[in-house]
This record gives sequence, C-alpha cells and structure tokens, in this order.
Amino acid sequence: MVAQLLGLKLRLLANIFRRSPWQVVGVIVGLLYGLGLAAVLFIVLVGLRFVGDVELVRDSLIVLGSLVVLGSLVVPLVFGIDDTMDPRSFALFGIPNRTLSLGLAVSALVGVPALALTIILLGTVVTWSHGVLETVLAIISAALLLATCVLASRVSTAVGAFVLSSRRSREFMGIAGVLLLVILSPIVILLVSIDWGTSGATLVSEFAGILGWTPIGAAWAVPGDAVTGEWGAALLKLVIAAGTLWVLWWVWQRLVERMLVTPGREAAVKQYGGLGWFDRLPDTPLGVIAARSFTYWGRDSRYWVALIMIPVVPIIALVPLSIATVPTHYLALLPVPLMCIFLGWTMHNDVAYDSTAIWLHVVSGTRGLADRIGRLAPALVVGIPLIGLGSAISIAIYGDWSALPSMLGVSTCILLTGIGLSSFTSARFPYPATKPGDSPFAQPQASDTASALIQSLTFIGSIVLSLPAIIAAVLGIFVDPSWHRVALFSGIGIGLVAVVVGVWLGSRTFERRGPEMLSSALRA
Repeated sequence: MVAQLLGLKLRLLANIFRRSPWQVVGVIVGLLYGLGLAAVLFIVLVGLRFVGDVELVRDSLIVLGSLVVLGSLVVPLVFGIDDTMDPRSFALFGIPNRTLSLGLAVSALVGVPALALTIILLGTVVTWSHGVLETVLAIISAALLLATCVLASRVSTAVGAFVLSSRRSREFMGIAGVLLLVILSPIVILLVSIDWGTSGATLVSEFAGILGWTPIGAAWAVPGDAVTGEWGAALLKLVIAAGTLWVLWWVWQRLVERMLVTPGREAAVKQYGGLGWFDRLPDTPLGVIAARSFTYWGRDSRYWVALIMIPVVPIIALVPLSIATVPTHYLALLPVPLMCIFLGWTMHNDVAYDSTAIWLHVVSGTRGLADRIGRLAPALVVGIPLIGLGSAISIAIYGDWSALPSMLGVSTCILLTGIGLSSFTSARFPYPATKPGDSPFAQPQASDTASALIQSLTFIGSIVLSLPAIIAAVLGIFVDPSWHRVALFSGIGIGLVAVVVGVWLGSRTFERRGPEMLSSALRA
C-alpha cells in the first residue's frame, strides 16, 4: 500500500508535464532553480568541512536549521498550502490508519522541497565527517531532520485543514502571516546591519545555545557537539530530536484517524440583497463587466487581500532604506509610485481569476473592448485618488512643491503602463490562478510555471516604459526644476499611449483567443 501511495504521488507530479508548453517550461525552470539552490548550499556545506572555527559553523547551522524546521511547521498553516494527498480522499478505501499514515508520510518525500532538503542534509553529513562516530551521528541526525521536516509539514497541513476549514479563517491566517513578516522585517534588517565581525559570533552563539536544546534545533546540534567533544550534550540532544520525531508521528496518526471520519466543512453561503454595482452602472456590456469587476474587488478575497498588501509594500521597502540612513524627505517620494506599480501589476492575470466563468464571455460574443475597459474600472477608481491624495501628502513631507508635477507624472505613468501591459497579458498569457472561494495564499500546484516569467515581464515592463518620466523626475530633483514639467507631460503621455495600445491589443487577443482562454481555465 505504501508503494501504491508513493506511485500515486509520482503520477500526480508527472501530470504537471502534461500541461501547456509554457507551463512545462516553467516547471523545468522551477525545478532547476530549486535544485540549483540546493546544489549551491551543498557546495557551501562541503566547504565548511575545512573551516577551522568548528564552533561558529555549528552555531550558524543550528540557527539557520532551526528556521527550516520552524518554516516546515508555520508556512503550511499560515498560507494554506493545498494538499494533493489529503487523507480524507482515502476515507472510503478501508486502509488501516497506520498504513495510510506511513504511506502518506513517505509520499511527502516525493517533491522538490524534500529533494532539495535531502541534498542540503547530505551536505551537513560532509560538514561533520571528522571521524567515524561523528559521521554516524551526522547521518542519523540528517535522517531525523528529514523525517521531522516532512512530518511537521504534514501535521501543519492537516491542522490547517481543520483550523482553516472556512474561507474567512484561511484569509485571516494568510493576512496575519504576511503582517507578521512585515513586523519582523525590521528585526531581520537590524540583524543584517550588525557588525558580525566583532559581535556577530557572540550573538549567534547565544541563539544557538538556546535553540540547540529545543525540538527545532536539537538535531542540528548533535553532530556539531560531537565534533567539538561535547558527547554528553550530543547524546541528550539526539534523544530530544528522536522524541520530537516520535511526537510528530503520534500526532500525525491521530490527525489521519480524525480526518478519515471528519468530512470537509461546507462554507456558509452569505445572502446579499439587491444587485449592488449592477444597479448603479449602465446595463451595457461595458457597464456590466465593470460592475462585476467592482463586485469582485469588494467581495472576492483574491482581490481585496492584494489591495490590503499594496500599502504594506512601501513599508517593506522603506524600512531598510531608513536603516541605511537615506534622508527621510527622499523616502517620502517612494510610497506612491511603489503602490502604483503593484496596483497595475495585480491585474496581469485577471482573466484567470474568472476560472470557468469565462465561458459566459466566450459564448455570448462579448466584445474584447468592453471586457478590457470594464476590467480597468476598479483599478482606475482606486488609482486616481491614490495618485492625487498620495502625491500631495508625499510632497508635503518632501517639502518642495515644485516636485509635485514629477510625482504626478511618474505615478500616473507607472500605473497606466502597468494597466496597459496587464490588459494584454491577462488575455494572451493566462496561467493557473487561485480558484474562486479558495484561500488567496493557496496557489495551484503548477502556478509557479509560466507565471514567474509573465509576472516578471509585466512588473519590469511597467518600470522600463516609465523610465523617461522617472529620469526626468530625477533630473528635476537634482539638476533643474524645469524637468518636473517634462516628467509630468512625458509620464501622462506614455501612460495614455500604453493604455490605448494595451487595451487595443488585449481586445483583439480576447476576441481571437476565446476558446484557448476557456481551455486554459478548464485545465487549471
């Protein structure tokens, strides 16, 4: 039975390569990236074998390794990762609980994350191969760590299936996780700014001394303690690591047992009165599509979570710059353009968010122009006040109102070029997106395929097209204020041209590739 479950997981992974050519290329790129990063870390770990300061190597691996184990527990719970091998899928097959638990745990070893972790752990074996006993302990610790991370991920995913059973709870946990990262970002930046040459080793040693006796760091400390001659501590920490694995295995079996007799919770249907935006906008194709887009942006978590994150982006960008002693009045010029970049970029895969509902547009013969313009309405309604009010606040903090034309021109250009590019890419290159009703943080298994390339080109493209306005704004600030007017007119001009061209190309593509878009939605 374990072999059958393992074969099922292999077939699920093989199905990824039966998708569109773009997706297959993306899968290969993702595999090469993940395995390439693991190979680089393996080489680094092999190089650490010849470093003289063994205690520093041990302490560093304990701290970094503890983050890996902690991530295995936290990431699936916070971001609601979809489980392709959910125990509830096997509830009707009568498989003994212990056999099913073991089979599902072993099948979790099949995948890029587990393979990358295996390569890295093999590198730690080389790092601590200072003797026969030390090497044996390193091998045992590596095996314990691999099993611990896999079981921790499975347990966290299973707990998430209960705790995050409703859509709202998944959305709340996802937002809480992202906000937690934002809160922790200053701490990370402060750690980076520490003078590691003088006080860094002491700080790492203190952290490692604590983490080495905890369930998330004990296994990482075992071979290092053995190499440094602390055999008593090494054996005690080995017991802690083994006990941690046993507890995870027991919890995993209990969770599988519970899930086999617990059906998935059905989401409550919320009742709405009236037609909302459909009552307020004209009953034309363009008006109806705009009304539907406004409804999505207001009720669909995939949209409003993205809107919530847009103001967070400047915080993440400004904190390291402020720590790097960049003057505050210059930092005041960044938030509005940054928010405009992400506001325009959020629409680059808008068609895929319709999922199979896109068939209504295809079979009804909806004109591409109405679809493209209707989808732009929410972004423009949000973006125009953001640019106007945000620019005024930024320039007030900056202290020189002569720079207001540049702020307006650059922000408008970035927003409009992003919208123009998104109007084309969302129709021409739709890729699998989160389905309606799913957590906005749970991406399809193959969504990291062509999506990475499309996201990058759309994001970078809006910046490249806006370079004339950005350069003029920089010249206006540092050279001659007369360049501010150039930034305003060039930014608005380039932005309008980008929107017109993007909508025109997108509308033609939408009308020509309707069947392909529907086929892509059905495959996703």
